[in-house]
Amino acid sequence: MADSEREPAGESDGLLSGAKARLVRSMRVITGSSIDVEDYDPVKHDPLVTFDGLAGMDEIERYWLNAPYAFVSINHDPEENEHRYHVVEPTLDELETDLLERLFEDIRTPLLYRENIEDDPETALLEELEARLEEYGVVIEPESFYRLFYYLYRQFQGYGKIDPLMHDPDIEDISCDGVGLPIFAYHEAYTDIETNVTFGEQELRNFVIQLAQRSGRHISVSDPVVSTTLPDGSRIELALGEEVTPRGSAFTIRKYAEEPFTPVDLLEFGTVDLDMLAFLWLAIESNKSLIFAGGTAAGKTTSMNAVSMFVPPRSKVLTIEDTRELSLYHDNWLSSVTRERFDEDDITMYDLLRSALRHRPEYIVVGEVRGQEAVTLFQAMNTGHTTYSTMHADSVQTVINRLENEPINVPRPMVASLDLLCVQVLTRHEDKRVRRIKTLAEIEGIDQRTGELDYSNTFAWNAEEDAFRQRNSDLLEEIQADRGWTRSELLSELKDRKAVLSYLWEEGITDYRRFTSWVNRYYADKDRVMETVEASDVVTTTE
Repeated sequence: MADSEREPAGESDGLLSGAKARLVRSMRVITGSSIDVEDYDPVKHDPLVTFDGLAGMDEIERYWLNAPYAFVSINHDPEENEHRYHVVEPTLDELETDLLERLFEDIRTPLLYRENIEDDPETALLEELEARLEEYGVVIEPESFYRLFYYLYRQFQGYGKIDPLMHDPDIEDISCDGVGLPIFAYHEAYTDIETNVTFGEQELRNFVIQLAQRSGRHISVSDPVVSTTLPDGSRIELALGEEVTPRGSAFTIRKYAEEPFTPVDLLEFGTVDLDMLAFLWLAIESNKSLIFAGGTAAGKTTSMNAVSMFVPPRSKVLTIEDTRELSLYHDNWLSSVTRERFDEDDITMYDLLRSALRHRPEYIVVGEVRGQEAVTLFQAMNTGHTTYSTMHADSVQTVINRLENEPINVPRPMVASLDLLCVQVLTRHEDKRVRRIKTLAEIEGIDQRTGELDYSNTFAWNAEEDAFRQRNSDLLEEIQADRGWTRSELLSELKDRKAVLSYLWEEGITDYRRFTSWVNRYYADKDRVMETVEASDVVTTTE
């Protein structure tokens, strides 16, 4: 199912048509057949999918989702002034439709009992499809064969109707709000956009149950809401029937990025600037604890994962999550995920965090704190563990209030052990949705006069200029004292890290493996890394 670079276009649909052709093919059922299907060649064969556009709309662009089977046509409706996301898949003729219905039933059992299907499911399905057609005595053109293969693969190995959307790297979220309603997607370029994909009542119910089962979870009328993770790491929220969602079963999928963002990506998107990133790098190496706060889809987990790549090599890192999102290229990394199973004892984040302390990690990264596990997390901070986590909150004061009150109830002296607090927002700037770290604050301890928790904003985002402003940092002075540096040495270290980050940014090093490798080289042999950076022209950009 590899993608092709050929544009999704073409006039001929390559289908056999007419009563005579169908009669000839149907007669072969009586005599049986032996077929040898050649590989599909987009140059030699007719297109598997065609599309002439939507009436009354202007096509903005089209691109492959799963070449050569499915593509998307992005259209603009001038009357409504809205964009439409139109998925285009192969169209089946009458014979192909009949064959597909029979194949869905007849192929399922052989696939279940086939050995090692996980190693190469595509080849397994191709072989089973060919075997079933031979049994039926049906000989079809290569185009028809691969159209059938596409829908079978979509059903058994893909995600059914939403499979094309899952293939689109520009889509972050997929939302189904009920029966017969169009699915909406959050697209990187077009934000919230309506698609042409819909579900019938029973079809949607079956699909929600299938998603739950694929994730190893149970969903039913008595337990109609499930939050879990798909095998690819995507987060899903499921609702079955009309118990809690009156318009019928519903689901929301937050797609998992196979390649995690790096600090260079954060620079590219404008989420941070070089000064802030160099500051965070030095703070993380110096074992300062940090919490990322923000609203839904603000990108707090993404940012936390990115800056975690600054953790020194060989330091023991332990991650704890409800749903798998964090991905580190780190040799000494233990990943753990909570377990919620039907008719089994749950293993909660609190359980994992208590267990984590016995593994003697230097860095503990928790996906999100929202309950009693927060107290254990802050206990870990107070006992010398460096911890990172995320919270839902829109300001520094809101984070403090949430930590100190129900249901979290972290004592104020414990909250004071937190070093840094990043508040990240999803906002609009120049008619575009952007993610920015609005505030990077330092927790300074408890004010002896008022008893309140003191903090200062070291970095703050100026929305009007879309720029970050830096103020004096007590934390940097603390790091300077701990390292035995002079003020000049501290500033020189920050300047060098800015130069390295600027170099990696200019070189486009966004692969997390390569980025982590550069960070590790800096820790191991800084002089050699700086020689490489200074030999380029990039260093001048940090002055």
